[in-house]
Amino acid sequence: MSSSARIRILLDSTYLLPIVGVNVEGVEGTLALLKKLRDSGVAEYYYTQFNILEIVGKLSRVGYNSSRALAGLASIFEEFIEESPTVEGVMKALELRRKGHRDLIDLLLYTTSLTRGLLFLTRDVHLVGFLKKQGEPTHNVILEEELAEKYGQSPAKNI
Repeated sequence: MSSSARIRILLDSTYLLPIVGVNVEGVEGTLALLKKLRDSGVAEYYYTQFNILEIVGKLSRVGYNSSRALAGLASIFEEFIEESPTVEGVMKALELRRKGHRDLIDLLLYTTSLTRGLLFLTRDVHLVGFLKKQGEPTHNVILEEELAEKYGQSPAKNI
């Protein structure tokens, strides 16, 4: 499958943390589905330096295995595609932060996905609720449950 036909998904840090050895409760099924979609050529995955900042922040607050963290970060850099924010996206994230959403990293990930034409996979229903309440577009946001519904049974048939 050509890369233009693949679904392009910016991952929330929730899905990257297990790669560096940080346990995230209840994410196993989604990770297995993401692997299946990638292995079958249906999807490609993106990260930003905001994800890396969030991961490093988390690692600094928990006990971690240095070799696992090193291997995990190297894997993210090698296996996923890095995307950069747009100026418009950064400004939009600041505007949304001013309107009351407390997690600037999530806002930066959301606006990067929006301005770069990527889906944004998250489990953060509070973020989605906030965006809807503000009248912001959410067509680029896909929650875990939606991913499972759309691609969980047979990813190839949904291409």
